Amino acid sequence: MARRFPLIFTLTAWLFATGSHWDLVQTFAWGKMFATYAQTMSYADAAKLTFNPNNLCDICEIVDEAQHGTETDPSAPASAGTQKILLALSPPAALLLPASTPGRWPEQTVLMPDQSGSTPPLPPPRA
Repeated sequence: MARRFPLIFTLTAWLFATGSHWDLVQTFAWGKMFATYAQTMSYADAAKLTFNPNNLCDICEIVDEAQHGTETDPSAPASAGTQKILLALSPPAALLLPASTPGRWPEQTVLMPDQSGSTPPLPPPRA
C-alpha cells in the first residue's frame, strides 16, 4: 500500500489539473439520465434524449458552466494576459567571470611514436 499511495495521489492530482474530474461528473450525469429515461422508453430513445444538447439536467448544466467558464467570478482578474509573474527566488541576471590574462599557452610535451621504422606490435591473443 505504501507504494500505491504516491501513484494514486499523482493520478488524482493529474485528473484535477487537467479538468478531467468534470468528465467523470458528466459521465455520472449521463448514466443517471439514461437509467431514468430507460425505465419509461426504449433504449434508443433514451440514448437520443440523454445526449441531446437541448435537454440538460441540473448536473449537466453545472458541468457545462464549469468547463466553459460562463460563470463570472468577481475575484478573478479581468484578463489573464495582463498579470505579471514575480519570481522571488530567481537567479541573478548577470554572471561575472574573472578576466583572462593574455599570455602563452603552457608548453606541453608531445610524445611521438617510435620513428625507427619497426612494425607495430601484434594484437593481443584472443582468449
